[in-house]
Amino acid sequence: MTQRNRKFIGVLLILGSIVAWLSIFTSVYLALPPDLPIWILMPYFIVAGMGWLFPAMAIIRWMAKPDA
Repeated sequence: MTQRNRKFIGVLLILGSIVAWLSIFTSVYLALPPDLPIWILMPYFIVAGMGWLFPAMAIIRWMAKPDA
């Protein structure tokens, strides 16, 4: 597979993973009680905001491999 094809597939995978990540964490947030204090919500938002980076880094590493 050429690097150009990997980049195209990688972009689609990253966009799909971000949409899936947002859907999961939004549904979890909506299931939480509405009166939670901010000190409980802040770690949740930090994990929800930064967690998509780890799958994206793996995909980007795969996309950047040079052609054989």
